[in-house]
Amino acid sequence: MSSAGAQGARSGLDLTLVLAAAVTLILWASAFPGIRAGLAGYEPAHLVVLRFLVASLALLLIAPFARVRVPQRRHLPHLLLLGGVGITAYNLALSWGETHVTAGAASLLVNTGPIFTALLALMFLGERLRPWGWLGLLVSFSGAGVIALTSGDGLALNPWALLVLLAAVLQASSFILQKPLFTHYRPLELTCYAIWGGTGLSLVFLPGLGGAVREAPLHATLAVVYLGLFPAALAYLAWAVVLSRLPAGRAGSLLYAVPVLAFGIAWVWLGEVPTLGAVLGGVLALGGVVLVNTLGRTR
Repeated sequence: MSSAGAQGARSGLDLTLVLAAAVTLILWASAFPGIRAGLAGYEPAHLVVLRFLVASLALLLIAPFARVRVPQRRHLPHLLLLGGVGITAYNLALSWGETHVTAGAASLLVNTGPIFTALLALMFLGERLRPWGWLGLLVSFSGAGVIALTSGDGLALNPWALLVLLAAVLQASSFILQKPLFTHYRPLELTCYAIWGGTGLSLVFLPGLGGAVREAPLHATLAVVYLGLFPAALAYLAWAVVLSRLPAGRAGSLLYAVPVLAFGIAWVWLGEVPTLGAVLGGVLALGGVVLVNTLGRTR
């Protein structure tokens, strides 16, 4: 291959990476206002089960072309736990929380997840934090506290914000659960297993869903279908491409852009104007996350 051809190939690879990252960030950011839109017609449990039925069907259609393998039997309990924590429980906590927390504030609280990942890795994986890391934890938790205190009516603790923080803990727990499985499966395969397993567990909320679909306004149903097809299925496919081309640490740092995009999308889609408390808390929360993931961890 000529040098020009090689340069073109490299450019093509970079373009694929940029496109995959942009799709992931925009779609994952849109999930927060999408949930708020879906909640206009569905209770949180029905929203979760309908969303992931749609996502599971989409991934089931894609799986043969992506050469998704059947998981090993010995990993099934681990994979089911991953789906229960990272899909079912996480999305139930987030959806219940968003009944009283704006999309922008929810995206900020969920993106404190790397802080909980660092703490869980410290407890269960033997990873260490430097002094800068402990400072980052303090700064990030103070930011989450500001958001929790200012996301309700007036200056008071919003208990629904604590549910969103629980979602961040569950997401972080799912990352810890995933880590040993990456030696056996590709990121896309783990995504499929987790979503299928989480969908299966969420079927306990299936009773009454048919009636909910009939009674819900069309815009709410379309929002839930959108959540299943795009932030759940397509975005995870794009994220698998990002993970295949970047180290996990660099890929994870891209997610700091999600709250910024979520605020913008929620502003346009739902008319949610960010509050001063959310902006200040968000700067502190994300600043602490950056500090932990740059200067705070031992190499």
